Order: sequence, then C-alpha cells, then structure tokens
Amino acid sequence: MNIRSLLLGSAAALAAVSGAQAADAIVAAEPEPLQYVRICDAYGAGYFFIPGTETCLKIGGRVRTEGEWYDAYNANSRNGTLWHTRAELYIDTASDTEYGPLKTNTVYRWDWQEGGSTSTKLLWANISLAGFTVGKLDSQYNLYMGYAGNVINDDVVYDGPKELNQFTYKYDAGNGFTAVISLEDSNSSADTSSYGGAWRTGKADHYAPDVVAGAGYKAGAWTLRVIGGYDSIVEEGAIKARIDADFGDFKAFLMGGWNTDGDKLNKYAGSYLNSNRSACPTNGADCGWGDWAFWTGASYQLTPKLQANAQVAYTDSKIFAATANVAWRPVKDLLIEPEVSYTDWDAADKDQWAGVLRFERKF
Repeated sequence: MNIRSLLLGSAAALAAVSGAQAADAIVAAEPEPLQYVRICDAYGAGYFFIPGTETCLKIGGRVRTEGEWYDAYNANSRNGTLWHTRAELYIDTASDTEYGPLKTNTVYRWDWQEGGSTSTKLLWANISLAGFTVGKLDSQYNLYMGYAGNVINDDVVYDGPKELNQFTYKYDAGNGFTAVISLEDSNSSADTSSYGGAWRTGKADHYAPDVVAGAGYKAGAWTLRVIGGYDSIVEEGAIKARIDADFGDFKAFLMGGWNTDGDKLNKYAGSYLNSNRSACPTNGADCGWGDWAFWTGASYQLTPKLQANAQVAYTDSKIFAATANVAWRPVKDLLIEPEVSYTDWDAADKDQWAGVLRFERKF
C-alpha cells in the first residue's frame, strides 16, 4: 500500500508540474504580413505608390561631368580646359482626382566647377492639375516650343528665358491641336539694366506679369508651333514660329523669331552672351537678335547607339553660331557626347571655336 500510494502521489505531482509548465509556455507570435511596394503604372514607368497612400512617387536624376575648351558664348574667352560637374535629383508625384491627375514636379541641382565651390539650386518646383500649372519651371516661350536643337550649345543665339515662376494653362484638343497661355513672373524689384542699357531687366514698383501665348498643330510627321512673349518691363516682346519634321531616324527643324524693337533686348529676344559685352563693344543691342533670328538643325540616328546632331543659327545683328556633335550611348542610360562649336560676332570682328566633351548617366 505504501509503495502504491507513493507511485500514485509521484504521478500526480508530475502531472501538476507538467500542467503548470504548459500554462507558462511562450507561444510565438504570428509574423506580420510584409508590405511590398506597389507599382503605379497609370502615370508612366518608374512610379510606385507611397505606402499607406494613393499617391504615386517617381525618383530619378542624372550625374554629368564635362570638360570645356574655350567658350562659344564669349568672344574673348581663352580658357584652356575648364571642368564642370553637375548632379540633379528629380522628384515627381501624381494622384488621381475627379479633375484628372494632380501632379508635382521638383528638380534640385548641384554644380561644381574647378576653381569654385558647389552651388545648389531649386531648378523646378511646380504643381499641375486639369491643364493648369503653377510654380517654377522654364518659360513656356521655350518649353512649349521645344527649345532649339539637339546640341549642348543650342542657345548661343538666345531662344528664350528659363527658370521663372508662372501660372500656365495648356489646352490639348486630342486631335493634334494644342495651345498655351502663361502669366510669368517679371522678377522685378529695382531699376536695373544690362548690355550697356540695351536690356532693361528691372523696374521699381513694377507688378505686371509678362505674358506668353502660343498654339500648335501636329499632323503625321509634321508639327507647327507659334508663340509670342511680352516683356512688361521693356514693353516690347518677340514672336517665334517653328516647324518640325520627324521621319524616324532623321529629324529636322526650322525656327524663326521676330523682335518688336531691334534696338532693344527683352526677355523674349535677349542674350546669353558673356555680359562683358565683348561681342557688342559699341552697341549692347548687337548682343541680341536685332530685328530677327533663325535656327535650323537636324539629327540622324546612325546606329542604335550613335546619333549625329547639328544646328546653325544667325541673327539680324550678324551673329553666326554653328554646332555639331555625336551622341554615343554605349550602354543604356549612359551618354558620351563630344561637341564642337563655332561663333562669329561681326560687330566685334571676332570669332571663337569651342569644344565640349560630356559624360552623363541618367537614372
């Protein structure tokens, strides 16, 4: 009896201990489901949903480094090799609304040039919805027209202003017809001028915006666009007309501009030439168009990785600018581009050869 009682008691004790241990056992928690980034393809390649929102985000940019020899914009340049490096970061957002996509576009830029320090710039920052755009980007006088040619030094002959605040509406009929109207910041705070007084760039107590308006039509391989800009400070303006032909591997354009007063420069018929007036020693207006200017250029796809580009421009003030390059893309998103430019300033009786070797990686 004693042995039996002992065995039964031991079994009961073991059962009690086992039950207590079972009650105290740690149960592993179920892992939380992973949140994968969702692709957002409604607005083009590269967008993804910001987790927890219905807003799509796209991040991109480029890194560029280039060597420059002399300066196509400066008749007196005697630079040997000048090395310049740039980085840009692009941030785009988009979300759907009852009025169409609500988008933002932001571009940050960092530049470094030998002998200097790094500069930082908010290049673009704008909001767009239902055809309206407000914020900072290049003037529609340039943006709508497609700038000039597919070369680096495309604006030795000035083709329009860049980087300004604006309120813009763009209309697209969906049948090839488009139109644009834009109120653009005159950026005026004081009486200022440049090019020996030929360009009045600022006016105190001035509040009127500049105005840009244009229209275009695309049919098959051909595109025709016309645009005008009014500089409210100078109280003059300019008109440009452009025709493009796209035949696949071969593309060409012809663009002409008319200045409402050839004795003055204004925001839409100005100059990017070196401000020391070396190209216009006796008359600042000789750095601009005069009464008119034209640009023409072409591109040809030699191979899937190699493209040849050329552009020629000439003005009533007798500035001649020619540029040619080859754009080589040995691998996807990498560009190697050597370019040669020639500029002749008749008013200064000077000319200039210049070269650029550019390396650029986009992402």
